[in-house]
Amino acid sequence: MFVEKISMQGAGDVSLTAYIQEPSAEMPNMKIRPAILVIPGGGYEFCSDREADPVAMAFLMQGYSAFVLRYSVGKEAAQWPNPLRDAEQAMRLIRSRAAGWHIDPEKVAAIGFSAGGHLAGALATISEEKPNALILGYPCILGEEICMQLIGAPQLEDKVTAQTPPTFIFASSDDGRVPIRHSLRFADALDVAGVPFQLHIFDQGGHGFSVGTHVVCATEAGKKINTESKRWVKMCTDWLNRLFEV
Repeated sequence: MFVEKISMQGAGDVSLTAYIQEPSAEMPNMKIRPAILVIPGGGYEFCSDREADPVAMAFLMQGYSAFVLRYSVGKEAAQWPNPLRDAEQAMRLIRSRAAGWHIDPEKVAAIGFSAGGHLAGALATISEEKPNALILGYPCILGEEICMQLIGAPQLEDKVTAQTPPTFIFASSDDGRVPIRHSLRFADALDVAGVPFQLHIFDQGGHGFSVGTHVVCATEAGKKINTESKRWVKMCTDWLNRLFEV
């Protein structure tokens, strides 16, 4: 495996970190791999470290090459669609370099968390650079929460069409920051549009539990790891492997 950090055109420190798994004679079934674009949350104010590399590592273990996007945030993101342009540029770059990176350009998923879920959702609905699968972790979809207080940023439940890719959604009912109605309304829109999806609402987990390990959940003193909510990783990779026929 090799790691490459690519500075991208855009406002501020926009970058794409590529974790590329190279072909090996010992793994003949994985000469060409699927890929995933990881879009951290952070309320469009920062890009969360907890939802960046740890998520990429989880998918690397499942045979995916992974890409972490650090997009326009803060003052640079004050005008939509700057973050969306960053995500579109990342998707174009991944597919344009698919041969050299040994990935299948038709098997590129996008995963986003919280505000990053809004960005991933926008990429999958209103962009021409749609991923082949969409994964949303406790996403901010509606226009009422703080992570949507971005000038011009659209709410997304009314942007879903039949062209929206198959979607996996997970959240917790005790989120406390982004109510689960965001996930429920997006899922309902998928159902109306006839888009295949899975929806998993856990009873515990709070907001920002990422992959649910003690490492990523260690920021709050005394916070306990919920063994149920972290199950989304296996559930999601099983779903994605079946979708991509990996």
